[in-house]
Amino acid sequence: MAEALRDRIERLLPRVSKPARYTGGEWNAVVKDHSKVDLKVAWTFPDAYEVGMSHLGSLIMYHQINRRADACCERAYAPWTDMEAAMRAEGIPLFTLESWTPVSEFDIIAFPLLYELTYTNLLTCLDLAGVPLFAAERTEAHPLVIAGGPCAFNCEPLAPFLDVAVLGDGEEVIHQILDAYKAWRDGGRKDRRELLRRLASITGCYVPGFYAVTYNPDGTIKEYRPTEPGVPAVVDRATVKDLDAIDFPTRPVVPNTQIVFDRAQVEVFRGCTRGCRFCHAGYISRPVRERSPELVQKLAREMVRNTGYSELSLVSLSTADYTDVQSTVGRLSDELQCQGVNVTLPSTRVDAFSVAVADAVSKVRKGSITLAPEGGSARIRRVINKTVSDRDIRDAMRAAFRSGYRAVKLYFILGLPTETDADLEAIAEKGHWALEIAEEELGRQEARKVRVTISVSVFVPKPHTPFQFEPQVTLAEARRRQQYIKRFLKDRRIEYKYHEADVSHIEALLSLGDRRVANAILRAWQMGARFDGWNEHFDYNLWLRACEEAGVDIAFYTYRKKGYGERFAWDHLSPGLSREWLIDDHRRAMAEVEVEDCRWENCDLCGVCMSYNVLPTLKPAGFVGEDELAVTDSAG
Repeated sequence: MAEALRDRIERLLPRVSKPARYTGGEWNAVVKDHSKVDLKVAWTFPDAYEVGMSHLGSLIMYHQINRRADACCERAYAPWTDMEAAMRAEGIPLFTLESWTPVSEFDIIAFPLLYELTYTNLLTCLDLAGVPLFAAERTEAHPLVIAGGPCAFNCEPLAPFLDVAVLGDGEEVIHQILDAYKAWRDGGRKDRRELLRRLASITGCYVPGFYAVTYNPDGTIKEYRPTEPGVPAVVDRATVKDLDAIDFPTRPVVPNTQIVFDRAQVEVFRGCTRGCRFCHAGYISRPVRERSPELVQKLAREMVRNTGYSELSLVSLSTADYTDVQSTVGRLSDELQCQGVNVTLPSTRVDAFSVAVADAVSKVRKGSITLAPEGGSARIRRVINKTVSDRDIRDAMRAAFRSGYRAVKLYFILGLPTETDADLEAIAEKGHWALEIAEEELGRQEARKVRVTISVSVFVPKPHTPFQFEPQVTLAEARRRQQYIKRFLKDRRIEYKYHEADVSHIEALLSLGDRRVANAILRAWQMGARFDGWNEHFDYNLWLRACEEAGVDIAFYTYRKKGYGERFAWDHLSPGLSREWLIDDHRRAMAEVEVEDCRWENCDLCGVCMSYNVLPTLKPAGFVGEDELAVTDSAG
């Protein structure tokens, strides 16, 4: 069957773009004999191969499932539009790359939800797989459809399409899910609802079909109510307390073609307690839990040895905040530069960046360096709790040029609460600061080679943040502000990039939406919406028509300031933050009052540590010694 399907697929490949997306056979891919495993999981990324293969979380979960002797995990990706058309024309179902097996033949289809604009691709994947779109229409004969990742913390717009959503860290809960599925099937696989009841009892698992929602006359939510006995009113997230105890993949799949982040990645810590008030990722992953530097170095060495990558990235939400960043990066750079391996950090906080770290990274090659002030003025940075000063920004630029960088990328957000035109002018000002500092450090002649990129995105209010009460700026106002900044950027060495405001508007709809928005997603998909996160495919007018036909008022979800007492679609999906603390922090934002980082300062009582009995975990060098790692290695 698989070989016959493979022959049919291969006949399509000369007719589509980037056929390497669909061939599989990559180095380190895990191919198991299906007849020798009890459980089969199709890890289905709802975006293109090159995006999915860059996602560290997918590589981690692929490893976690495949390390079990009784299970296999294979990968599938949303086919590009030309491939989708060809597959539909030939009647070819969505298939996995490891064994060319139809996704519908797997026990579980798992979707990582990283970005709201992949939601229509999720429907494409289900439809191509031949699996009913709606959970209510699936029977015991169909795969279980689960989803996890950041967007699971408000998966209500996808609620009718999902059997289960998984909140939080996946490494431990996935094994509980697989064990529960196996026990259910071994017991006779008689009742799909019984399987869902078992899953709903696992911390981190949310079964949307077990909850009913009612609305107030003004359209706001009145109540989310469990409809099944024993189902929790509020679903807590799954939390890994000790990253050192979690098996990390050091033999990841190496793609045969160019992908977005084509490099080895080692996660140095999880969570962030900086408290940037716009940052969804920081609030849903608290507190900070570090991996020990000795283990990071060991994993990095193994990763490079097993992949052949020439670039190693130490990743987290803010890697420069890693307790032992300077010595860890220095040691790895010293060790790996002789192998031609470049050590890099992702987007770097301005205040934590130092001359020493800048010197330590990129000893082999120095490309561009990315700094993220987020707000142009000191005032707006106080509002968003981005606790960096103008001097911090200037010092970071100076350190970068002294360390050999000749290209600086600066990230900002437009449309933040309380933003004025003066705050926008301050964004442009930072570009000119970079050029002035380059001339001071490098001289006028060398500074002519410097390139500065100002990149500006439109603020999208996110659930579970202090700004969840705030509206998004209107489309017209966002566009005016984009052009206003441009007015102050005249130097050719400054490149100005901004995200399309209409894309951010639909992102806000899907981010803040409830179950009623599912009808708009379905209608948009039926009208042809695909790969909405890609500029060449996004069609704002299509989404407007879809919302109108589905009876969804976009402005209701995106342009409305919400009261502290309003019930939200995500209130029953908890990352552990207390509602009272979010309200207090929103008030502090409006008063331009900053909060300290609890990893180094006093606890601010956000509620996460007490909810989940987990504390911030910092691991300076020596926390785990080399001898201990050697014992661990020898033990297997």
